[in-house]
Amino acid sequence: MMKKGLYVTATPIGNLGDISARAKETLEKVSYVACEDTRVTRKLFSLLGIGQDKTFITYEDHSEEERAQKMIDLIRDKDAAVALVSDAGSPLISDPGYKLVHKCREQNIPVYVLPGCCAVISALQLSGLPTNRFMFAGFVPNRQKARGDLFDELSKVNTTLVFYETAPRLLKTLAAAAEVFCGREMAVAREMTKMFEECVNGSAEELMAHFTKNPPKGEMVLMVSPPLAKNQENIDVNGVLKELMEKMPLKSAVSEVVKAYGLNRNDVYRQAVKMKNES
Repeated sequence: MMKKGLYVTATPIGNLGDISARAKETLEKVSYVACEDTRVTRKLFSLLGIGQDKTFITYEDHSEEERAQKMIDLIRDKDAAVALVSDAGSPLISDPGYKLVHKCREQNIPVYVLPGCCAVISALQLSGLPTNRFMFAGFVPNRQKARGDLFDELSKVNTTLVFYETAPRLLKTLAAAAEVFCGREMAVAREMTKMFEECVNGSAEELMAHFTKNPPKGEMVLMVSPPLAKNQENIDVNGVLKELMEKMPLKSAVSEVVKAYGLNRNDVYRQAVKMKNES
């Protein structure tokens, strides 16, 4: 019989062979399974040869607050062992669950973690981008303004940036990234651990060309390398802009500065407009 508590259990992101022996044993023994979509989890159990003689509980964003306490009461009152899984990969990583874990810890309910596959880590390992520091920023917003605002906010953070994105929105996201992260290497990883696993590196423009020619499917991970290290603090942006604007239109001058020094396009554009108005 398993000890009572919440078992945060990672499942495969594609290849079924990636399930750990400990995770599989836990999923076989628990009486309750909390999951995003019971249909997805039941199918996974069937493919893994795990019996379905247990109670599956839907646990998703809109029901998270309500269901959390019910599961805690279940663990406390019935000495139950409850596994928390996501549709694929590690629970809580851009998935519901942290509120449940937080409440468990507040109420002295045992929590155990069974580590395993995580798309963020797998994508970084594939990409070859710097991994000494990285920031996971979740799913890219759907709306254009929110997307641009997020990219602007993160553009000066000195680390590799990691985002989740879906196939239908990828080209729009890359177009926005081209404006803000100009000159920085990017990578898109998809179908990780599966037969058609792919990781494509290049500039935003190169990635747009690739995925225009080869329309992607499914969910993917977009990564952006850190800002270019070119002593940006010592750059005389005003001086460079002034010199370029004497030779070419304002927008062209801005593009040249952004490309050469890896600066934020919106910041440089605002400065150029200010200089033009003052002159």
